[in-house]
Formats: sequence, structure tokens, C-alpha cells
Amino acid sequence: MGFTIGLDYGTNSARALVVDCADGREIGTAVVDYPSGNQGVLLNPADHHLARQRPADYVDALERATLLALQAAKLAEPLFSADQVIGIGMDGTGSSPIPVDANNLPLANAPEFFDNPNAQCWLWKDHTGIPEATAITDTARRLRPQYLAKIGGTYSSEWFWAKVWHCLKVDPEVFDAAYSWVELSDFIPAVLAGVTDPTTIMRGVCMAGHKALYADDWGGLPDKEFLSALDPKLADLRDRLYDKAHDASASAGTLCPEWAAKLGLPVGIPIAIGEMDVHYGAIGCGVDEGTLVKVIGTSTCDCAVVSADQAMADIPGICGIVKGAILPGYFGVEAGQSAVGDIFKWFVEGVLEEASLHGKLTDEAAALRPGQSGLLALDWNNGNRTILVDQSLTGLLLGQTLYTTKGEIYRALIEATAFGARAIVDRIREYGVPVERIVCSGGIAEKNPLLMQIYADVTGCEMRVSRSSQSCALGSAIGAAVIAGAHPDFKTAQAAMTGLKEITYKPDPENQTVYQQLNALYLELHDAFGGVSKSADLGHVMKDLLALKAKQSR
Repeated sequence: MGFTIGLDYGTNSARALVVDCADGREIGTAVVDYPSGNQGVLLNPADHHLARQRPADYVDALERATLLALQAAKLAEPLFSADQVIGIGMDGTGSSPIPVDANNLPLANAPEFFDNPNAQCWLWKDHTGIPEATAITDTARRLRPQYLAKIGGTYSSEWFWAKVWHCLKVDPEVFDAAYSWVELSDFIPAVLAGVTDPTTIMRGVCMAGHKALYADDWGGLPDKEFLSALDPKLADLRDRLYDKAHDASASAGTLCPEWAAKLGLPVGIPIAIGEMDVHYGAIGCGVDEGTLVKVIGTSTCDCAVVSADQAMADIPGICGIVKGAILPGYFGVEAGQSAVGDIFKWFVEGVLEEASLHGKLTDEAAALRPGQSGLLALDWNNGNRTILVDQSLTGLLLGQTLYTTKGEIYRALIEATAFGARAIVDRIREYGVPVERIVCSGGIAEKNPLLMQIYADVTGCEMRVSRSSQSCALGSAIGAAVIAGAHPDFKTAQAAMTGLKEITYKPDPENQTVYQQLNALYLELHDAFGGVSKSADLGHVMKDLLALKAKQSR
């Protein structure tokens, strides 16, 4: 059946994966770190909301990771050759838009913009557009409430229009120099296809629908009258973006001669449409109706699908419901948490300044029973993506005493992310999305049994782990396999190319009882500090935590 290559562009690195279309075997892989900035991210110590990346790092990683993965595949299977590759797929973080010129070259490539952070890719976790996101939400409530209904009711600073508008406000020179803006997950497929006109790029509906207010129901992107109400220059930009976005049944093009020569691959092989990393990750985990996929990394994204043949209720506070997103023929439902792994990294590597402590603290946390630490935390160190959709919120740790230990804090942070995960499950179930099982992917899911068991106990759901440790890249390779004709559709391709590890985490009834009490306290904090409850009485929370601590310590 041949092989496909899946490219996965993450927050700190890019990976390439060579996959056998017959059974999903991963015969070659390579990871390339982005060389610029702090672990690949351009930061500003004076503004913790700013996070950018150099587009040149993406192109460099494309070539290096692919060649290294092909070399690894050849070493693993001597009979493999690059001419057996029949397609390429790619996924990326989002919303991560790149300002480009009329030839689809990133502005940051030009000498005059090389060191300008506003000319770089605006990485997904850049939150500098908080004021703009608020204004977009307010304007849509007045003029186009239907825009908000499909994205949970609130536009986020993590998304396309907030970032582009913020650029216009803070650096009009960059905005005016940009002929267009292209999402990372659309940019790399266009580079591979040799597309030099930004207006002809095949754009994926995942980014367009979940991040840029696109829907076929109202003719694509937001209309020019609405955009003019924000700023007339945004309305002018609309003409230089795109009219149509496509699901994964479409191809982004074919491999151009230039990149075929660079990579040693056949000219003209199909390139799958670009999707969000976690959307292809959901495909790589075998997503279907009733299966919620959690891709757990620096942040967490939750993905579910509901058949497009049935009516779909709007769900307040989620990241969107988009027809054709994730899987063709389904509504893609997305939610998530703005920080999960980043919270553990912040505490261990930032506060304690010792990366090697992760294992030791996990062991200390595992020795504790639920509630024994007397601590409760909010998982908002990078804002709240779902359900409050408020990036100006911050983290909280409650219940410390003079005897609180590092291990107790570490467990409380894990539990906080679990309570945030449960809030998402409860919300989408409330609006009719079936969640019969949860499949997780990512290094944390594979390497931290404590976290997985806590998630099972807090959510009350059995937790499974994807067979592939690279589910996003695998999903991209599956997309390429379908486009190349190795499988007739995604259902068939997923059945052949995905699977689950044997290990399973089932809820412990005794732990569930305690976590029900802690979750109720978490929700009180959630609603009080999140602005949902205007008259919250939190005077009992510390005392309740102490009572649980005393009980669980006996």
C-alpha cells in the first residue's frame, strides 16, 4: 500500500514520521528543535503574553526532520526506499498566523523585519490580543451573534482575528507590509506544493472555523461590514485571505519539483490538507462518536465528533463546533485547557529550578491520598480556554500551611488540571455530546500513570492511551494515506492504522468519593474567581480542605 509521511509542528519542535499505510507501523521518526528563542519561542520578559516563532525555523525543520526520518526508516527496514512514499500530511499549532508578502514569503525573512517580533509567526499561546478579543466579542454580540454561537460565546485572544488586529494596532508598518496572513498548518503544505500566491493556498476548515469565525452558513469569513466595524483595514485584508476552507477530504496540492529534490521524494505525490495538530491527533487516536480524545502536552486539547447528519446544539464556553473539522462528515467539537504540562514545568523548572525533580515529586505525590495535602489549585496559569474563555485569569493555590511540601503542591497541580478536564467533559455532555470513553495521547499520558489515575478518579471515566506516542504525526500520515488512495475513507484508514495500548485506568470508587467533594470546592473557586458567581461565599473552603486533610491523613 505504500508509506506516508506525517509532519507534526509543536510548540518547541517539529517531528516527521514515516508510516506504513497497511497497518500504521511507524518505521522512521525524527524530531528537530526550533533553534530560535527560548526552546523555540521568542519571548519578551516585559510582556508575559507575548509568544512568537521564526517562520524560517519551520522551513528548516521541514527539511531536516523529513530527511532524518527517511534515514531512520531505511535503517529500520533496509528494503524501504523513499520512492515508496505516496503522500505527505502536516499538522500545526493554532491559531499561529504568519504575515506573508505577495509571494507567500514570511515578512520575517526580509532583513528589515528579521528582528521584529510582530513580523514573526504569532504562536498559539500569544495572548497580547486580549483587548482585541474582548472588542471582537462585544461587537459580535451587537452585530453578528451567530458568529459567537458556534465558538462557545466568546472570542479568544489565542485566535486569528485578535492577533491580526493587535498587530495592526501596535505595528501598522508590519500590518501594511503583509499582503496576507497564513496559518502555520496551511503554510507548510503550501511550501511543499510550491504555492507562491497566498490567495490560492488551500486553507483547512479546522483553523478557519475554530479560529477565524469561518462558516459556510454565512459565506465564509466574517463579512466586510462586520470587519469594518472593528477596523476598515481588516475588511480590506479579507479580500487577500480566502473564500473557501476545506475539510480533510481535500488535498492541499502535490509535491513540487523543488521540494521533491530537497527531500528525495517522488514529484507530484499528494499533500493532505493542513489541520490543527490536535485534530489530526484525534484521528491518530481513533476518534469516533462517543470517544473523547485528550491530547495532553504543554496545553491540552479535547476533541470529539458528532455526525453532521443530526442537529448539533451550540455549547457555551467551548472552542467551537465546526462542520468538517477533524473528520469529514462530522461536526468537530473542540475544547481545552491553556496550560497543563506547562504548569508542571513552571513549578519544577521555573520555581524550583531543577528539571530532574519531576520523577521525585511524582513519587511523593503518589504516596498521598486524595485530599491529604489539604491543597486545592486552579489550573489557570496561562488563562482559561474552556469554559470561561478568559486569558486574563491566573493560577491559584489554596490551603498552604508552614508544613506544605513540594510533593503536595505537585499533586495539587495535577489535580487542578484534572478538575479542569472534568469541567469540560461535564459541559459537552450537558449539551448532548456523547462521551463513552476517553483516549489520551502525548508524553504525559504515556509516562505519568499517577496523572492518568487521578484523571480517571476525578472524571469518573476509564482512561485509555493511544498506541502511538506520536498521534498527531500519525493522524497527518493517515490524512495523507486517504488522499493518496491507500484507503477509501478515514474510518477504514483509522481501523487499519490506529490502536490503543493495553494499559487502562479505571476510576477507584473510594478516591471518587473524595474527589467529588474536592471538585465541588473547585467549582466554587472556578465560579467565584471566574466571575460566574458574583456573590460567592468562600469562607468555608479553607476549613473544608483542612477537614478533608485530617480525615485522609488518619
